[in-house]
Amino acid sequence: MERRFTLEYWIDDNWYVGRLKEVPGVFSQGETLEELEENIKEAYHLIMAEEEATPSHETHQKEMVIQV
Repeated sequence: MERRFTLEYWIDDNWYVGRLKEVPGVFSQGETLEELEENIKEAYHLIMAEEEATPSHETHQKEMVIQV
């Protein structure tokens, strides 16, 4: 299965640093854009594996409004 995400990245002290906009907590870095992409994929898989290992529990949802 494939999913598409937005990689938001910037250059900081000659390092490519980035995150997946749609998945909070998935950040990484690399010396090249290609290395960043590989590291982001690995970070994504680690986060997903951790979520699968977490015991499931009943969740609830509620819409809320925040003034901005």
